[in-house]
Amino acid sequence: MGKVHISVVIPVYNEEANLEVLMSRLMPVMKNLEKSFEIILIDDGSRDHSLALLKEFASNPFVRVVELTRNYGQHAAIMAGFSIVRGDIVVTMDADLQNPPEEIPNLISVMEKGNYDVVGTIRKGRKDSFLRIFPSKIVNMVARKITRVSMRDWGCMLRAYSRPVVERMIACHEQATFIPALATVFAKRVTEIEVAHEERFGGKSNYPLRKLINLQFDLVASFSDLPMKLIMYGGIFMSLLGVCFGVVLAIARLVYGASWAAQGIFTLFAILFVFVGLQFFALGVIGEYIGRIYREVRKRPEYVIENIYQAKEDE
Repeated sequence: MGKVHISVVIPVYNEEANLEVLMSRLMPVMKNLEKSFEIILIDDGSRDHSLALLKEFASNPFVRVVELTRNYGQHAAIMAGFSIVRGDIVVTMDADLQNPPEEIPNLISVMEKGNYDVVGTIRKGRKDSFLRIFPSKIVNMVARKITRVSMRDWGCMLRAYSRPVVERMIACHEQATFIPALATVFAKRVTEIEVAHEERFGGKSNYPLRKLINLQFDLVASFSDLPMKLIMYGGIFMSLLGVCFGVVLAIARLVYGASWAAQGIFTLFAILFVFVGLQFFALGVIGEYIGRIYREVRKRPEYVIENIYQAKEDE
């Protein structure tokens, strides 16, 4: 394949129920653009028959399939796809068809007309449950505060990136990152457009609440020292509060006598438990940062590519 204008990167994890429909909708969309393109499908350690289906798709000259050695997570899988892209514009999307492939031409059009580095998307009429939407709102709020980029929807993976931004992200070699936020570090011109959002076509979501919480911490810890500052200021406040409590208890003992102080023993225990709880919380957050430093120092790869499947080019 010669020069490629558009690369579509799709991470896949246990999506056998969606892949046939995904490709049947995606291929016509890309061909109708009348631009050179490639589709990169990354198998992120699927345990169903996803990889077997992907290998069949690899016979198509427009498709390349990347097999990872195990499940590394959505963002690591996308970075694996980024490492082999050839397009000037790189589009990411999920394989569950909640991101309609038919929206890709809109992203490409805005990207080219506005000469943007990143085109994000806002999910219009979102089809998720409250337990998905509420944590997503928190992620969006935190991302805006940390990156100081006023994008409304950071959770939708249907996004377009310029090739230079993708290359700069790959060069970071970060162990845990949040791709939409990382892209804004290297992007000069960023915008957002509204796109449709659909019900998941088949299978079940691979992003439970636990993973959303981990993603939230990846976002905060990778781009900000805010938790450390909150702990520091919280510790100062609680220390001052403890001193005030001590003064109040001392004065009350002098005014009301020792018998009153003895009756306040449970209050002291309650205060003690608060301080102990804060200490354990602080140690946990600090431990997370130290653990991340440890992973960075070990220099283990963020992902390992087992195989790349593609149609043989003519000699």
